[in-house]
Amino acid sequence: MPEGLQLDLATLRVVVTAAELGSISAASDRLNLAIAAASARISALEESLGLRIFERSSRGVRLTPAGQMLVRRGRELLADADRLSLDLHDHARGLQGHVRLAANTSALVEVMPAHLQHMARAHPLIRIDVEEHGSLDIPLLLLEGRADLGIVHMAHAPHGIALTDCFVDTLVLVVPQGHALAMREAAALADALDEDFISLGDGTALSSRLAAAASVAGRLLKIRMQMRSFDVVCRMVAGGLGVAVLPREAVAPQLASLPIRAVPLTDAWAVRTHRIAVREGVELAPPARTLFDVLAGRVPRPA
Repeated sequence: MPEGLQLDLATLRVVVTAAELGSISAASDRLNLAIAAASARISALEESLGLRIFERSSRGVRLTPAGQMLVRRGRELLADADRLSLDLHDHARGLQGHVRLAANTSALVEVMPAHLQHMARAHPLIRIDVEEHGSLDIPLLLLEGRADLGIVHMAHAPHGIALTDCFVDTLVLVVPQGHALAMREAAALADALDEDFISLGDGTALSSRLAAAASVAGRLLKIRMQMRSFDVVCRMVAGGLGVAVLPREAVAPQLASLPIRAVPLTDAWAVRTHRIAVREGVELAPPARTLFDVLAGRVPRPA
């Protein structure tokens, strides 16, 4: 830092607040500072920088180009400082760290909202960072230490990973109303392999399962479109652009609101068990163990 530069967080907060409110007086009121003290901080900073931060007038203050750069970067610095302050405060109250959860899309849509609500109420000092990933990618995140827990759909644990049952869902064939398959009480995937499919992106456990099932039937899945979310897949099906295989539990709202039907699949793999994945032989920290027990049903399930 240049010698004599008077840039500190308190002064930076005065500058950013004055810029947001357009007034040094209003900023001093919000920050509970004497207006003379707030003005002196800004003047001292301008003097140490050798440039103006604000253009002053009877109507208030307006940022100079240099001031705009300072405020833009200053907001980022103050946000980081506030997060650090919160982290230290939580640590002092007994929180040992965040839980990093990597979950597949089905888990995030079907069960995680209720579980996270339960955790927030029962354990308000545990903060959980959640990221959406494909089931096939999550074990590597765990092994590299980039996640503490994962929720995956896979039958067998990769090397170095331990699996524990979490929840079950059921896949259905989603077709437009009026489609030839729409009136069927049930169908096998093989019955739909002449159709164009709307699928999730490559690399998901569901897309891999469908490709494998089609291969067993001696066919290739005809993928017309790949979407990023269940909702968009359903909307494409509703538009008559193809059919899809999705979890009934995840798309229940779309089934109620869009002109589509869910036809039960007779294939055995249509009933899926999702599992909690952790690094084998690594003891979980207490916050992660608490979340693990909630997900595994070892404490009362959230209502």
